[in-house]
Amino acid sequence: MYADLVASIPANILNTQRIAFSTKDTTKVRSYAGHVDIDSTENPGTENHLFYWFFESQTCNPNVAVQDQQELISRTPLLIWLNGGPGASSLLGLFLENGPLSIDDDAVGTISVSPDTWNQEAHVVFWDQPIGTGYSYSDAGEYVKDESTLSRMFWEGLQKFFSLHPEYAQCPLYVCGESYAGKYVPAIALEIDERNSRKAGEHHLNLQGIAVGNGWIKPELSLRILIDYAYTTGFLGISQRDSLYEAYGAFKEALDAKDMKTATERGNKLVDKVRAYGGNFDLYDVRRWDDLPMGALRAYLDSEEVKKSLHVHTDVTWQCTDNDGPVAAALVTDNMADRSGWYTDIIDKGYKALLYTGNFDTACGYQSTEEMLDDLMKQKGEHEYAAWRNAPRLIWTQAQGNPKGFVRSHGKLTQVSVPDSGHQVPSFQPQICREMLYNWLFDRPFSGYDPQQPLKQCDVNAGLPTE
Repeated sequence: MYADLVASIPANILNTQRIAFSTKDTTKVRSYAGHVDIDSTENPGTENHLFYWFFESQTCNPNVAVQDQQELISRTPLLIWLNGGPGASSLLGLFLENGPLSIDDDAVGTISVSPDTWNQEAHVVFWDQPIGTGYSYSDAGEYVKDESTLSRMFWEGLQKFFSLHPEYAQCPLYVCGESYAGKYVPAIALEIDERNSRKAGEHHLNLQGIAVGNGWIKPELSLRILIDYAYTTGFLGISQRDSLYEAYGAFKEALDAKDMKTATERGNKLVDKVRAYGGNFDLYDVRRWDDLPMGALRAYLDSEEVKKSLHVHTDVTWQCTDNDGPVAAALVTDNMADRSGWYTDIIDKGYKALLYTGNFDTACGYQSTEEMLDDLMKQKGEHEYAAWRNAPRLIWTQAQGNPKGFVRSHGKLTQVSVPDSGHQVPSFQPQICREMLYNWLFDRPFSGYDPQQPLKQCDVNAGLPTE
């Protein structure tokens, strides 16, 4: 039996009941959690500890021995999920967005099994990273200061994980995430690619692609669009908008001078001012005044019984912040840096890329992704730019004809805009988001039509209209 096996977890903060994953007689799902230990290069003689929580795909039979279904296990995609922040624990994603568990927004914190989990047809592992995030911690209290250190540490963590669980080492691997993970995801994917090319490490990782929701990728673009979006939706007056343009100009001066610390300070102040002028609307959903409630999640994850169940030392405190605290402070020079070029590198190396957005996100929503991709494709040359611009933008429809989303695809790149959704798309549109992911993973069609050719049905994966 694996030392990191999760047999059961408390069904609420009070631990009056438990949810069993694995018993002596039957196993509902193979789940593993714990830390991988990585030697510190900054403080020799100490270690950093990255926390993971893994759930096997429901397509695999947990009561059949691994060796008797290894072929099925190995061909099933393995998704890495990363929340952003910086400083946001990926257990937010597990309990509030796309994981197999959910938590009630009440004092008791009742845990339920979610019907909308991404592990119905894929293995999913939620990682707290970088160190200082969630349950991940450093013996010496260090924090990562750049994406290079972050991705190196994460690659080492993956190597340790696959040494513990070699049965998943050959799975098609997809690095997925949200928000500030728009920087983490491509950095980690490129690190994996580079290490694979050098045949470094015990395990050659079968990287296939990346998926990013509402990514914080090109901040100078996202901040400009934030001002315009808040103005368009009536949260700013024209004179307020113009004063914010002046503040944006000061931010750009620091950015262009490569004074990244000042650029981050000015960028964050600009965001705060936009929200203050608009009555402090929810940055992640312009329709609301408050972000998604965490409910009792912090109390639940800090309970002694939960930590024991997940093989976490009871003196480790669960840390979760959004662009605040020591994790964000350490990444101050990275925060406002443009990382859009990494997406070109990912695509040029032949990996699949999915970028999806909820249309009510003001922080890093549809328009910033749309314009960023347009600029990237323009840089790839006239032919590629024309092909991207001319690719059908299909209306992906439900059976009754209402849009599920708007989909464009060319080569290895797929872009999806999801209506009626804020920043955390899997939370707002869980079933549509999971279907979108599986369509992309398994090359299933996004059935719909091209409104510029209204009499023809289209399959975006084929790229051609069909009669």
